[in-house]
Formats: sequence, C-alpha cells, structure tokens
Amino acid sequence: MGHLPGAVLRTPGPPALSPTDHRHPGDDTMHDRKPVQSWLTDMDGVLVHEGQPVPGAPEFVQKLRASGKPFLVLTNNSIYTPRDLQARLARMGLDVPEEAIWSSALATAQFLADQRPGGTAYVIGEAGLTTALHAVGYVLSDFAPDYVVLGETRTYSFEAITKAIRLIDDGARFICTNPDATGPSVEGALPAAGSVAAMISKATGVEPYFVGKPNPMMMRSALNTIDAHSESTAMIGDRMDTDILCGLEAGLETILVLTGISSRAEAERYPYRPSRIVDSVADLIDEV
Repeated sequence: MGHLPGAVLRTPGPPALSPTDHRHPGDDTMHDRKPVQSWLTDMDGVLVHEGQPVPGAPEFVQKLRASGKPFLVLTNNSIYTPRDLQARLARMGLDVPEEAIWSSALATAQFLADQRPGGTAYVIGEAGLTTALHAVGYVLSDFAPDYVVLGETRTYSFEAITKAIRLIDDGARFICTNPDATGPSVEGALPAAGSVAAMISKATGVEPYFVGKPNPMMMRSALNTIDAHSESTAMIGDRMDTDILCGLEAGLETILVLTGISSRAEAERYPYRPSRIVDSVADLIDEV
C-alpha cells in the first residue's frame, strides 16, 4: 500500500520520558531488569573512606544481612585475608562476615587452581595472597615456578622484583592480582601492584594477566561464590574505570556512588555509563 504524496515517513523513536524521569535513552535502567536479589559492593570509597566508615554504610550492611540476600564486599587489595578485613571493618562499625569478603587474592588463587591445579608460584605479596594460594593447594617456590604472581605489599623489595624478572625471563607465566597503579592512604597516593607490574613488564617484555577489577572474571568468580545471577545482581562502586566497567562487562546493574574516586562530571566523560548514580550507599538502604 502506498503513502500520500508529500507525506513524511517517520521511524519509531525511543519512548518519551516524563518530565520527572532523569534517565537517558540507552541506560540500563530503561530495560526491564529483574529485581535485585544479590549485591556486590566495592569496599574502599563505598563502605569506607580514608579509614572511616562512609555515613550510612553500617546501616546499609546491617540491612543487607537482615534481608538474607547474598552479598559480597569486593576489594582489589590483596594484602589482607578475609579474616583480617573482617576485623578492620568491625573496628569501623561494619559487621561484615568473613565469608562475605572477596578479594583479588582469592580470585587469583581460584583462577590459578582452575588453570593449573597443584601448581607452583613465586609470590611477591603478603598474607592475603600467600594464604589464598596455600588454600588451593599451591606450593610457593622460586625454583622454576609455573607462575610469578605479583600482588600488593607494603614493602616492595628490589631483590624480589629482580628475582621475578629473571624467573619470567626463564619461562614463568606472569600473573598480577590487580592493575591499580596507585592505592589510597591518609598521607596520599601509594604505588600499587599495577605500577610494579609495569616495571617488570618493561624489563621482560612480558605483560601480566590481571585477575582483579576491571577484569569481569573477578565479578564472575564473585557471582559464582554466592550462586548469584548477573541479571538480578547489582554492583556498587566508586570508580568508573574498575568497578563500573567490570560490572558492566559482567552484565550487572551498576551503581556509581560519589563517596570515592569518580565524580558525576568525570563519569560523563567515559564512553560507557553506570545504570545510575547516587550520592552514597545511604541512598540504597531502602532498596535492600
């Protein structure tokens, strides 16, 4: 059937937004997502900031626990064991169970156990990483190890870095827990695993495989740990380049809070968007 001469054919566009709807066409929130049944949340910048709890964070965690919904607190920091982190959070009034903490150290250990069960590794890191590797049956060795595994530590040793370079030159595979170039402290930025990994890569010509955020593997391993599904899980983070990117690539609803690294203006400069932006986790208490 033809159309009238001079008539303009229009293609259907996106549905009009009401004056009170501040979402943008293309946002995840425009799609029919399932209700949130499980939660993943970053730790630094979301629940705590510079050694202090974020206002509303203790109440948010308390509500999560009371809801019975599965949740995990994620961190790229591989220094501490979950028990260490549980104690640190408890001192700040955050009652997080040990089993509800998922670190890049645990994700790295799980990855290596899946890739090469019962393998060997030369490790630069602290108890969080070495304990996780021992728990999956790895042997720590500097004699022809399967892997060099680089994590966070308070004291990077030039001798240990030199050893790592030589082992990689001899054929060891290079793994790094997380790509963060710097970490936060009360005094200011500290060099982190990503910076040291760059040094080792420069010396060897070998790039590491990063397990932690923004690798979506970190998120998927967390989902598997609590038997959760991406379509009904939300990820809360304070960094666009790690938390939000990682959650987005894993298919989760992503919520950026403004209590850490990324500001609302900075978020607008990225080619991807969070599902939504809120001031802090205090704004999410009623949603749990």
